[in-house]
Amino acid sequence: MVNDRVKRISVLKVPVDVVAPDDLEEVIKAMYTDGKNHQIILLSATDLMRARRSGEFRTMVAGASLVIPISLSIVKAARFLKRPIPIRYEPFDFIVQVLSILERWGKSAYLFGGSPKGLAKASKNIKATFPGLHVVGGHSARFPKNFHPKIVEAIRKATPTLLLLGKGVPGAERWIPRNMKHFNSGIQMWCSDVFDVFAERRSRPPAALFARGLEWLYYIQRRPWIVFRWFTALRFKIISLWYRLRRL
Repeated sequence: MVNDRVKRISVLKVPVDVVAPDDLEEVIKAMYTDGKNHQIILLSATDLMRARRSGEFRTMVAGASLVIPISLSIVKAARFLKRPIPIRYEPFDFIVQVLSILERWGKSAYLFGGSPKGLAKASKNIKATFPGLHVVGGHSARFPKNFHPKIVEAIRKATPTLLLLGKGVPGAERWIPRNMKHFNSGIQMWCSDVFDVFAERRSRPPAALFARGLEWLYYIQRRPWIVFRWFTALRFKIISLWYRLRRL
């Protein structure tokens, strides 16, 4: 948690942050001006269930500076458990808001992930959309294993305000705490499809579906295996009920 504009709550013993849209700019500014490293996590309900278990993922979520809920289930669980109700953000909208804030203040970004062609187009579109944002470098997720230290060193030398990571980065969002020690300061954030969306290779779920918590319907044709998340969703509800009963 970065300052008093962020309220950290616990949902099923996993940290979740409450950040009002009007406070987001001040929260982001506080993160890039304090000389420290900060990870922002876009937390889904599936991620929350993973974070309940011990291990690297749980440690990563607990150590993140900002944990932003992206699933309606998390908001509903917080309400059901009589916690302060967090603000849910659509992942790409949240990233656009962060980039807009950084652009207003003349800050920088480094892009890491995706395919070479996809990243090149995403970088071009980001520069066109946010002309005041300095894109100080980028690298796709396709590289020989022994080239990884050179990418880390390139990021370190570029000193970006934001390191934005996407699909294909080894370890996905866990790459951030594994490598944060190499960087002096900055904000680091991972989102799987971010560069595909910026490159116009993927579209986002319709706003109406997202608002109703049904965005998974949009992805099911491309990722049919997500239907098995129903089991996770059911377990999420059962555990929420158990926590509620324990408080009564």
